[in-house]
Amino acid sequence: MQSGTGKTKTWILEFEPEAPREVEPLMGWTSSGDMNAQVRLAFPTKEDAIAYAKRNGLPYRVMEPKERKPHGKSYADNFRYGRIGSWTH
Repeated sequence: MQSGTGKTKTWILEFEPEAPREVEPLMGWTSSGDMNAQVRLAFPTKEDAIAYAKRNGLPYRVMEPKERKPHGKSYADNFRYGRIGSWTH
């Protein structure tokens, strides 16, 4: 499987959990009463995200994206004409 780069150019602001998640005793589901855990705000630049947090008095922590390693070939190269070696199952 190959991961694409779609929707990776924006900066996301997520709120830290205010309370730990709890296991609901009847059904065993994990739940939380923290409504901010459902909020994700997207910004076009890191500076816009930091400015929003400062403007609203929110503590923030910036996590820089990890550098992606370029892959040498694509999936289609497995089936190209003239490839070296035979294709087997």
